Amino acid sequence: MSDSLDLIATCAFGLEAVVRRELADLGYVGKVLTPGRILFVAPPEAICRANLWLRSADRVLVRLASFEAGDFDALFDQTRDLPWSQWLPKDACFPVSGKSHNSQLESVPAIQRTVKKAAVLGMQREYGTELLDESGAQYKLEASLIQDQMTLTLDTTGPGLHKRPYCERPGLVQIKETLAAALVMLSFWNRDRPMVDPFCGNGTIVIEAAMIGRRMAPGLGRSFSSQQWPTLSQALWEQATDEALQLQLPELEGRIIGTDVDGRALAAARENAHLAGVEGSVHFQTKSFDALSSPKQYGCLITHTPYDMSGRRNPGQDALYRSIPLVLRRLTTWSHYVLTPHPRFEQIVGRDADRRRKLYNARTECTYYQFHGPKRPRQGGDADPSGAAVSVSDDPSGQEIEPGTESEVAAKIQPSPVPSRPVQAITPAFGHLDAKAHEQAALFRTRLTKRARHLRRLPTRQGVTCFRLYERDIPEIPLVVDRYGDHLHINEYERPHDRDPAQHANWLDLMAQTASDTLQIPKGQTFLKRRSRQSGSSQHEHVASEQYETEVDEAGLRFIVNLSDYVDTGLFLDHRLTRGMVRGEAEGKSMLNLFAYTGSFSVYAAAGGASRTTTVDWSNTYLDWARRNMALNGFNGLEHKYHRDSTLDFLANHVPKPTYDLAVVDPPTFSNSKRTDDVWEVQHGYVDLLNSVLKLMNPGGVVYFSSNFRRLKFDHGAIEATDIREISAQTVPPEYRNRRIHRCWRIVKQP
Repeated sequence: MSDSLDLIATCAFGLEAVVRRELADLGYVGKVLTPGRILFVAPPEAICRANLWLRSADRVLVRLASFEAGDFDALFDQTRDLPWSQWLPKDACFPVSGKSHNSQLESVPAIQRTVKKAAVLGMQREYGTELLDESGAQYKLEASLIQDQMTLTLDTTGPGLHKRPYCERPGLVQIKETLAAALVMLSFWNRDRPMVDPFCGNGTIVIEAAMIGRRMAPGLGRSFSSQQWPTLSQALWEQATDEALQLQLPELEGRIIGTDVDGRALAAARENAHLAGVEGSVHFQTKSFDALSSPKQYGCLITHTPYDMSGRRNPGQDALYRSIPLVLRRLTTWSHYVLTPHPRFEQIVGRDADRRRKLYNARTECTYYQFHGPKRPRQGGDADPSGAAVSVSDDPSGQEIEPGTESEVAAKIQPSPVPSRPVQAITPAFGHLDAKAHEQAALFRTRLTKRARHLRRLPTRQGVTCFRLYERDIPEIPLVVDRYGDHLHINEYERPHDRDPAQHANWLDLMAQTASDTLQIPKGQTFLKRRSRQSGSSQHEHVASEQYETEVDEAGLRFIVNLSDYVDTGLFLDHRLTRGMVRGEAEGKSMLNLFAYTGSFSVYAAAGGASRTTTVDWSNTYLDWARRNMALNGFNGLEHKYHRDSTLDFLANHVPKPTYDLAVVDPPTFSNSKRTDDVWEVQHGYVDLLNSVLKLMNPGGVVYFSSNFRRLKFDHGAIEATDIREISAQTVPPEYRNRRIHRCWRIVKQP
């Protein structure tokens, strides 16, 4: 071979700059010929070194010639006249592959036949023989005709460079090894930084990163077609292999973490890491994405997210993508690199990426989104009071890409000491809060302090441990804060804002922490939830499964509240006064509690001396909760009955004769239970509902009817009763700013 060869490194679209960087690390200057093809001029040993070291390239080719070929005569003549003996021995086996794009010669088989015939004639001429038995080593010849420009190349690689020796289960591969390596090299990661892949699958990205961190040549342990060429000295391969072995670094001090929920994939990942020789530098564990966290600082999250390309709606996938910014905000000093084919990824995470790059994983078009966290401090930087150090830029300003690793073959250069710099605020990639958020926290703190001081002076507060403390007093802080004994329960009401999802989650955490600190409630006893506007969901929305329950006092009675799992806690604080009215009228009366929820009205009636109570709800959970509340207060007798039924069915199936003296009817605004296709709305159904209840009431019986539907149009004339009075003003507790939190009527049946 010649002492200087024209070599071409091929790669997937979008990785040209990465390959050029790799070639520069090897000491070669690359030039992009066309998308996916980088030319570099180098001696023959570059064939060995490039095949061993290139991580993101697909193949290494020798360019034999490039010329105009507008017709078959020109193609044949110029191919035949090439110096074939410089590259191919007499017995070379040289199959020809071809392609044509935007050229006059469109037939690829015809192009292949022409090139093959011309090459045979050229070799016969140069070797002075008619016999070419092609019994020797294979030299795969490619004829690429692009816009009438023919390029003839020899493939030195054989099976593509992505065929790493460690991957023995190709069916589990989710991302090509060459692309995985490129993702790492496009990041700020190096061997001194922590790293995690939360969707690691069979571990490709994690293993490639470990090999980069340990400066392990990815081609070691596999063979290349050019190793069989007699025209390429075996001594060159031995030298390149020895160089690669000598440059390897020891195990990483901090293991790279890969997590996934697929145990089968993790088993393959561990096997692959063992075969790659990096098992001591990586760690794989079963973990869901929403459990991701790390105490380490200035790390890099690099991942390829799962995505269903079928186009069908996938609720689980939708929820996963919506959770991404909420999870990544926990890693405040980290940078995040996400490859995904999702077309609306930036809209979902709520912020634009700092950089993005179109890439292809096999034939799937993806985008590589880069979200840069705080810049990592160099040795000698000042420390931030929070424990984070002063940042000094490690962004390779002016570089075409971000070099995340040190040179593959050059000695490691120790950085010069950096002088101390002023302390800078940490700006996380996700969830950064500006000065406005902290001003709002200060306003919130002031308002909570005033409200707490004011409520302590109210005579009605005597003996009341559960009450409303803050109710969207400041429009830009749309929270409701309720106190349950020594616990806080905070609900957020939707309101337009300019925060992205991660920022908003951090804003809510800031407000919850502010409330906790101001009111001296431990963080573990402060619960925050989001209350969405009801539109087809159940009345008491289930939001978690932590089962945090505690007992609270109200008017000398005890109630179980769940502060973690539901938007509503099990005790409606706005009905505190209404419950007292029921208690005051219950002596010796039979009481019916419809839409009973957790039975608090039944408890009050029993405490007021009711002769018997009937508690009706469709939910086993709430009916059992009602039983527990009754038992907690010592009401275990047979006179207290419970019916698991819908209110409408209970009324329809009940023997229509007077039975009850006192009733509480507190229906939802609407109901569309999973058990029925019917939708019930209070505005259209309250008349029939109340008249059905009145049929079960003894003469003079009292019905307390309450609704949270503010716009309810109540038709007194449609109700079969002699005395109907709206008592809303008397039933809303004094600490409520919203005096229309509910509406309430006292209805008396005709004697």
